[in-house]
Amino acid sequence: MHRTARLLLGLTTAAALGLGLPATAASASAATASTASAARAAETWEWGPTASSDRRGWAGGVVRSSGTGLRIHGDLYDAAGARTCSWLKIKWLSDRGRWHTKTFRNCSQSRILSFRVNAGYMLTASAKVCRGTSTRITGRCSGWEGVWSQGG
Repeated sequence: MHRTARLLLGLTTAAALGLGLPATAASASAATASTASAARAAETWEWGPTASSDRRGWAGGVVRSSGTGLRIHGDLYDAAGARTCSWLKIKWLSDRGRWHTKTFRNCSQSRILSFRVNAGYMLTASAKVCRGTSTRITGRCSGWEGVWSQGG
């Protein structure tokens, strides 16, 4: 597709020069090609913050488009401290109709956990933040909140 844009730009420029049109016509077509290339650039959507029901853990971030689909990036915070942890559960529906989940844990008040999920081509994604121990979720979860959805 990139070659096609270059070929069309070259043909348009050659035609403009061959017809004796002013140079502004060639620059206008170059600007159009540049705008089309910018439209293919990566897009970013923000999500969150999503907080546990006791408000001691929360997460937020962005969804970015990439050449291989979508990536969910973000941070998980834990404000409770000793003996408890914040948990983030992300679920997404792939374009093939399968549900996938990924779980992250942060047990440190002084450290923010950054995470990334390569979700590929997905139709929808949701997240919830819970409280728990260092080994499992024990409750105080938020509801499932939308992270990203195809078409809006």
